[in-house]
Amino acid sequence: MRVGKSKKLWSLGGACLLAGVLVAGMLYPVASGFGVASNRAAAAVENVSSELLNGTLPEVTTMTDSTGQPIALLYDQYRYQVGYNDISPDMIRAIISIEDRRFLEHDGVDWKGTIRAALKNSSSGEVQQGASTLDQQYIKNYQLLVLARTEADRQAAVETTPARKLREVRMALTMEQSLIDQAKRDKGLSDAQAKQEAKKEIVTRYLNVVPFGNNSYGIEAASQTYFGIHAKDLNLEQSALLAGLVQLSSGYNPYTNPEAAKNRRNTVLDTMIENFPARRAEIEAAKAKPLGVLPQPNLPTQGCIAARNNGFFCDYALQFLAENGISRDTVMRGGYIIRTTLDPEVQKATLTAVRTQASPNADGVADVMSAIKPGKESHDILAMASSRVYGLNQKRNQTVQPQPFSMVGDGAGSVFKIFTTAAAMEKGLGVASNIPVPGFIAVQGMGNSDGANGCPAESYCVKNDGKYPATMSVTQALAQSPNTAFVKLLQQVGVKPAVDMAVRLGLRSYTVPGSSGYGDKSMAQYVKDGNFGSFTLGPLPINGLELSNVAATLASGGTWCPPNPIESISRIKRDQYGNPVMDENGQVALTAVPFNAPKCEQVVEEGLANTLANALSEDDKGGGTSAGAAGSAGWTLPVSGKTGTTEAHRSSAFIGFTNNIAGSSYVYNDGPNPTGICSSPLRQCYDGNLYGGMEPARTWYQAIKPVATKFGPVKLPPKDPRYMRGTNAGRIPKVSGLTASAATARLQASGFTVNQLDVDSSRPQGTVVFTAPSDSAMPGSVITIYVSNGRRAANEQPGQTETTVEVPGVGPVVIQLPG
Repeated sequence: MRVGKSKKLWSLGGACLLAGVLVAGMLYPVASGFGVASNRAAAAVENVSSELLNGTLPEVTTMTDSTGQPIALLYDQYRYQVGYNDISPDMIRAIISIEDRRFLEHDGVDWKGTIRAALKNSSSGEVQQGASTLDQQYIKNYQLLVLARTEADRQAAVETTPARKLREVRMALTMEQSLIDQAKRDKGLSDAQAKQEAKKEIVTRYLNVVPFGNNSYGIEAASQTYFGIHAKDLNLEQSALLAGLVQLSSGYNPYTNPEAAKNRRNTVLDTMIENFPARRAEIEAAKAKPLGVLPQPNLPTQGCIAARNNGFFCDYALQFLAENGISRDTVMRGGYIIRTTLDPEVQKATLTAVRTQASPNADGVADVMSAIKPGKESHDILAMASSRVYGLNQKRNQTVQPQPFSMVGDGAGSVFKIFTTAAAMEKGLGVASNIPVPGFIAVQGMGNSDGANGCPAESYCVKNDGKYPATMSVTQALAQSPNTAFVKLLQQVGVKPAVDMAVRLGLRSYTVPGSSGYGDKSMAQYVKDGNFGSFTLGPLPINGLELSNVAATLASGGTWCPPNPIESISRIKRDQYGNPVMDENGQVALTAVPFNAPKCEQVVEEGLANTLANALSEDDKGGGTSAGAAGSAGWTLPVSGKTGTTEAHRSSAFIGFTNNIAGSSYVYNDGPNPTGICSSPLRQCYDGNLYGGMEPARTWYQAIKPVATKFGPVKLPPKDPRYMRGTNAGRIPKVSGLTASAATARLQASGFTVNQLDVDSSRPQGTVVFTAPSDSAMPGSVITIYVSNGRRAANEQPGQTETTVEVPGVGPVVIQLPG
């Protein structure tokens, strides 16, 4: 008992003696500044000791697709944290032998080594030796590589001053004792057992934090970089080489200075002979072996540039996270597993389609497409592609510009007629209703005409390209896309409701200040202020991803959600030694990282969205503008779609969706000198002849056809009768058979303006025969009542109950005959 007590007293006395040495300034020549240094050290211990005890390290974040296959590695420091059990025992022996041979004995500070260093430093007048233990080295590296955020922080972490050395001593003592106390408290261990546990944890932390050169941090990354193996598989000579790199990784770099690297490795092996004499023969044999490193460092490319065909999606995912509370810096240091929504099968089909329709080397022309899975709780991005290759080689037409998810190009053209239609439906128009299709229209107050070319001043004038019936149902008009019909409809709806509808359905970038290019004004406000009748013809830059999300909103029964690239974020769950914790199934357990994306919104009534989806379902049939593209792809499934082309053919688009997949293809000029775009092949040309039913629609059908049924049967949603025939607000009262005055009064009471024309009919003179339109119309719009003049129609025969009358400006109309 006396002997044991004597040893303890000697240890305590030695510590007190050393404390006296420190206070006397032998370790640090600048004795006059010691009081200040001590205060700084105490403050520093309080500030960082909790973070040191926690021990969280910057690690590689892995981004995967929806199947778990890696897309990209994202990191500031190439490091994979491993546990004590996943490090080769020879690696642990090597690092202790060369860096801190008394590691298992001391309490965080090697007092014998400290005395030696103190005497040496005192005699030289400067700090030449630091006698740093693994504990102290860990603390220095942790502050330098983990906690430091500025250059000043980094300088402070390595400064050769009394303050730093004293700070490390105090932190090392505090950290080791805290880990011992924790092991005793949590596991009920004895003092000796607890110290052993603390030592295991410290050496593991040390090997996980220190740099090994060639941009590798921590033992696992170093093992992969130099040998292409895991840290647990390092042999004796490999362990010695890596242990030797810790002191001066640049000077002992085996790729630039192999001789010095080998000498340093063998120095480490010599120390191991001293510490493990029983293994002398084995260690001597190891000294004769070659370095055995890979031909070049096995360092993976960092960031989305390595994602190649998934690079645009990777970039968007990082932007999405940053906008929702997880910064890029946090991702690069977080060691996360980010499982995304990217479906490799849909991505492959989409990428093939855009590059089939548009060559990656096409001068100044790009085709971008995104595919989204509709839903009421999330709009998951299944694919995102550009005909351009994601990369840095501009000479090969590569780009890292966010083409698929930024406002670019000259617009989606007639796709914007969807917004005018949806706004009109919300005001009461039914998609079964007929709307007028004039050959030419001049709308006062919706443009800035100077009066030339027959267009009245301050008006917007449009004429159709081709011949159309005088009236068409809304469904027919969407499929065949006459411009005048929708400009007139916009005049009735109002520009503001149509713009608001575009934003609600998905064009959220239009509300960003400055997006118009006119000062701080947003695109939405710019169009509203100008009351531009051209809005329904889509002449404005668009965000292709947002246009795809418009399709997803309609396919989701009117539910808008942000385009979501994230399925889950997690980290590997570890024990106190860094070892992965296994779950009940024997798999590595993951800890979910909280992440709250923006909530979904019901932006239009479900019945409206579903009925509009049906109204858009004629585009691939008969006279529909994408019928040719659908036929060439062999498309036979139900689909809702709309093509669009800008007036100068400088961009065009196709938006399409089923109940399972929604998306849009957008072809636009991505060069510095936009011109018209010509088709087959896509190229810049002077006049341009590209339409949305060409490459844009072909891209969509080619991309979606192989995966159309991947998520279930394809079907159209149910129609809502209210939006087929029009809601009460737009319902046209039945006035057939009433006198003209009574009919006028009833229509005016319902909010309509009335125009009266005569028509041949055997009905009593002065009674209304029919109205145009007859079912529903925009509130406030003009309803024409056709009043009988009492003369029998030319084709009316006795005994008939109905006949067809050709009405100028309307076309053939079936009317009921009296009796």
